[in-house]
Amino acid sequence: MHLQPLATTCFVSGEPFAEGARVASYLVRVGAALEIVRHDVLEAHTAGFAPEGFVACSWVQAYKPRRAGENADRALKLTAENLFVALADPTTEPTPENTRLVQFLALMLERKRVLRPRGLSADGARHRYEHAKSKAIFEVPVGELTPEFFVAVQEQLSVLVGEPKPKAEAPAAPAAEAATAS
Repeated sequence: MHLQPLATTCFVSGEPFAEGARVASYLVRVGAALEIVRHDVLEAHTAGFAPEGFVACSWVQAYKPRRAGENADRALKLTAENLFVALADPTTEPTPENTRLVQFLALMLERKRVLRPRGLSADGARHRYEHAKSKAIFEVPVGELTPEFFVAVQEQLSVLVGEPKPKAEAPAAPAAEAATAS
């Protein structure tokens, strides 16, 4: 899935972003085609942001202008890894939706060896993971992996990547057809 690049102006106020400004990014499903749109809003203007559609997730980051010659398209591909890094960033305000996604992505990325488990935090409330490439440590709240948890994650992911395609019925086995024909 590809996203629009980080905007240079606030979606709500039109004010240009200054380097270091805190910018809230929202992934919103809009329209009949269920297109995913990214809206970037200065953190000070988030109260005035009323998206037309379903907000799949959001995060806050410090604005960094793109350097000349930087390949913006390369950073736009939404992968589980860069979504995890954006949502698990310590500067991102946790929400129940983001926390649920971070917990699921951590499990998935641990299986793919992108994240390495490093035990629990001192208070036992968070799992600690080391990112294999950057060696950064991320803390993910401990949660119960209930059926309701997975249903909620499935709903969030269906917003981001679309509904799964229905499986076609398997054709009858040729051996079974031959046996009934004799």
